[in-house]
Amino acid sequence: MDDARITVEAGKRSGQPCIRGMRITVWDVLGWLAAGKTEDQIIDDYPELEKDDFRAVYEYAARLGRDRRFELPTSSRAKSKAC
Repeated sequence: MDDARITVEAGKRSGQPCIRGMRITVWDVLGWLAAGKTEDQIIDDYPELEKDDFRAVYEYAARLGRDRRFELPTSSRAKSKAC
């Protein structure tokens, strides 16, 4: 992974992971994608972004998800066992 593309600075965007030191966070990009925007549409809106930034965002989010342990609420555990 290209860790240089995802940066964290204490005084920038409250220490959230940003793209290459810009004020665009990983979460901004993921939110735009989740809202249905394509990578090309996002680049049209934010031309300072590069195609490789998207791969870095995906890799960062995947790594973060793998590194976390998620607990299901008790009621969800019971439902999943019943299925």
